[in-house]
Amino acid sequence: MQQVARFLADNSDSFVDALKQFLRIPSVSASSAHRGDVRRAAEFVRDQLLGAGLSVRVVETEGHPIVHGSWLEAKGDPTVLVYGHYDVQPPDPLNEWISPPFEPTVRDGRLFARGATDDKGQLFTHLKSLEAWMKCTGRLPVNVHVVIEGEEEVGSTSLDRFLEENREQLRCDVAVISDTSQFGPNMPAITYGLRGIVACEVTLRGPNWDLHSGVFGGAVANPINVLAKLIGALHDDRGRVTVPGFYDDVVPLAAAEHDRLEKLPFDEADFVRSLGVTAIHGEAGFSTNERRWCRPTCDVNGILGGYQGEGPKTIIPSKATAKITCRLVPKQDPEKIIHGLRTHFERLSPSSVKLEFQTFHGCPAHVFDPTSPYMSAAKTAIRSAFDVEPMYIREGGSIPVVGSLKQILRVDTLLLGWGQNTDNLHGPNEHFSLADFRRGTLASAHLWHELSCAGAMDR
Repeated sequence: MQQVARFLADNSDSFVDALKQFLRIPSVSASSAHRGDVRRAAEFVRDQLLGAGLSVRVVETEGHPIVHGSWLEAKGDPTVLVYGHYDVQPPDPLNEWISPPFEPTVRDGRLFARGATDDKGQLFTHLKSLEAWMKCTGRLPVNVHVVIEGEEEVGSTSLDRFLEENREQLRCDVAVISDTSQFGPNMPAITYGLRGIVACEVTLRGPNWDLHSGVFGGAVANPINVLAKLIGALHDDRGRVTVPGFYDDVVPLAAAEHDRLEKLPFDEADFVRSLGVTAIHGEAGFSTNERRWCRPTCDVNGILGGYQGEGPKTIIPSKATAKITCRLVPKQDPEKIIHGLRTHFERLSPSSVKLEFQTFHGCPAHVFDPTSPYMSAAKTAIRSAFDVEPMYIREGGSIPVVGSLKQILRVDTLLLGWGQNTDNLHGPNEHFSLADFRRGTLASAHLWHELSCAGAMDR
C-alpha cells in the first residue's frame, strides 16, 4: 500500500490534468446537440480504463453508451462493482458562471467546471486508484467491475436493461458509488441510507382558452386559484402531509439511530445562515436532520399557468400545472403513495375543472447496515486517507441505481462521497476541492485493500 500511496502522490498533478481533459467534454445527456460529446466522454472513460490495465467494452444502448471495465483475477477475493456516470447537467444559466463551465479553472484550491463533483471528479478517484494498484503491483486486491453510464442525469433509461442482461456476468459482493457528499469540510462520511422518491404532474383545465377576467371573472373557475387551494391542502398546520395513507408504513426511528444523529456536529444556526432563510420549517416534533434524512416529505417543485410576462395581463388562464415529488423512507411503497396523491387531488378537485394526473419515475428508500464488514472496511480506508474518523449519515436525496443494484444484483452499496454539499451540484460554478479529490483517490486505493481483508475475514 505504501508503494501505491507514493504513486498517487507522485502523479497527483497529472491526474488533475487528466480530470481537466474529462471536464472539457460537454457531455450534457439531456441535449441532442451534445450527443457526440456524450460519446466522446464514454470513449475517454474507455481509454482511462484501458490505460489502467482493465478489460473494457463499450455497450451500445438506445440512448448513450455504457462503459464496462473489469479485472477478475483475484481468485477467492471479493468482487466489487464500481458505478459512476460521465454525463452532466446542462450548465444554464451561463451568465452566472465566473469561468466558463467547460473550461476547468482552479481557484482557491478548487476545480471549477460542470461535472467537477457530479460525477466526473468523484468517479475519477476510483479510476486512478485502480490504475495505481495495477501499475505498482500488476494486480488488484479484489475483483472489480466498473460500470460507467451516460444517462444518469436523464433517468438511467438503459441501465436496468444492461444490469438485467448481464446479471450473471456482473455478480458481485458489494457496490461502490461516490456520488454523495461529506458531512462537512474535513468531515468525511459514509452514507448508509437514502430516501426514495415518486414524481407526478397535476394539471387542471378550465376554459378552452384564456379568458378576459373582466368579462368572465366570477363566472368560471380559475384553474390557478383551484390548484393553489389543492396544493395548500397537501399539509396541515403541523407540517404533516395529508395525502391518504401517506404515513401508514413509516417506521419510527430506532433510539440508537436517533442518538447517532443527535451527536453529529450540526450547527442549525449556521445551516440557516448558509441557506439565506430566516428560520427552519418542517414537520413538527423532529430535528432538522431527521426531517431531511429520515422523514417523508411532499413538495411542489414548480407551478405553471397563466401570464408570465412583464406587467399585468387580465386573464383567467385556461390551465394550471404543478410538478410534485415526494421523498420516501423505508417501507413506504412508491405505488401506494402515487395512488394517495391521485386520490387527494381527485377528492378535492371541483367539477368545474378537469383533472389530469401524470406519473413519472420513482424508487423506494434504502437503509444499509452500518456495522457490516464492508462498511467497516470503508471506515478504515477513509480514516487512513483523511486522518479522521468518518461519520455515518443518511441522505435526503435519491440515487435510483442503488435500488437497481439491490433489486437486480442483490447487493448493498457503499456510498462514499468525497465532495461537499456546497460544491454547487447542478448549479452555476460547480466545483470540487483538489484536496478532497486527492484524499478521495487515496481512500479509494485503501478501500480495495480493506475490502480484500474483509473478504478474508468472511472466509
